[in-house]
Amino acid sequence: MQVPLQITVRDVQHSEALEARIRDKAAKLEQFHPRIMSCRVTVEESHKHRNQGRHFQVRVDVRVPGREIVANRDHAEDPYVALREAFDAAKRQLEELARAQRDEVKAQVAPPPEET
Repeated sequence: MQVPLQITVRDVQHSEALEARIRDKAAKLEQFHPRIMSCRVTVEESHKHRNQGRHFQVRVDVRVPGREIVANRDHAEDPYVALREAFDAAKRQLEELARAQRDEVKAQVAPPPEET
């Protein structure tokens, strides 16, 4: 990664375990695209559902040359689940982008013209 990982935690008690998990998952993203320029992760507790317990939101922004990938995930009660799901979504988007850049995406073949 060209720019250091940026981690923002809002309205959630900061813990070393959460930060370590974020750093581990961000490092693994480089396996799926070789030219990651930056990665920003935001973890926050939403106050929209105050009567229904805690609700966490995770946003992962990954910048690669010519594209920015954004993955958002929400989860009630567990920020680690929201974190895992957001990084999984970012990973899938990076894989698709890398595959498209390597021209591994199947081109749709037009049906042969009908003879009249």
